Amino acid sequence: MHIVAIGDVVGKLGRRTIAEMLPQIRKEYPVDFVIANGENAAGGKGLTPSTADEMFRAGVDVITSGNHIWEHRDIYAMMNEGAPIIRPLNYPEGSPGRGYVITGGVAVVNAIGRVFMPADTDCPFRGIDKVLSQLQNQRIVLVDMHGEATSEKVAMGWYLAGRVSAVFGSHTHVPTADTRILPGGTAYVTDLGMTGPRDGIIGMEREPVLHRFLTQMPARFSAVEHGPAVINAILIDIDDETGKATSIQRIDREME
Repeated sequence: MHIVAIGDVVGKLGRRTIAEMLPQIRKEYPVDFVIANGENAAGGKGLTPSTADEMFRAGVDVITSGNHIWEHRDIYAMMNEGAPIIRPLNYPEGSPGRGYVITGGVAVVNAIGRVFMPADTDCPFRGIDKVLSQLQNQRIVLVDMHGEATSEKVAMGWYLAGRVSAVFGSHTHVPTADTRILPGGTAYVTDLGMTGPRDGIIGMEREPVLHRFLTQMPARFSAVEHGPAVINAILIDIDDETGKATSIQRIDREME
């Protein structure tokens, strides 16, 4: 199975980039399944039913998320009703939605780190252990580890080496160059990167971000909506019989 995992989609420009670039990627590579992190898809923060539907129409099979998924409450019902939109599994019991989904023969799991991240989450390592005990008969298991600290994401990769098909990090919007196959056949990359504005600051308009850094005063951030864009993603090949990854490569493109 050939799987594409796409880095955090930022705002309208990020959604348009997927719609335009994903068909081109499908022409160049065999693609059976697409995952994208959508926690910044609606105006740069959060996800709404309409923006989620736009991503599905563009060819995304499963939308993962992170700490910004709670920004727009109207997505909660869609998450609870079984749409392939997942939130980090280690949010407290009773949070809207679910932490994993099985569709098309693939289990996609979402977790969030605790280093420099919201303090109200449970241990992601123990949380994934619990989920994997429920997925023992599932060959292909993919994990989106949403986290700030590279060390925590690398630790999760080694913790799950040989136990899942792939672990890919999200959240920092900066792609890393450490794609590899870990022992036991687990594809790994510390961060997928971002899909959206190339010339913003991790997708946001530059001036408010610079103002905040320079003055330490609050500023309202908004996603860049025009200009050049990037898509950061990976392509993973997985053996259908064993669930082990056989290759992983970056797909990084620019769109004017």
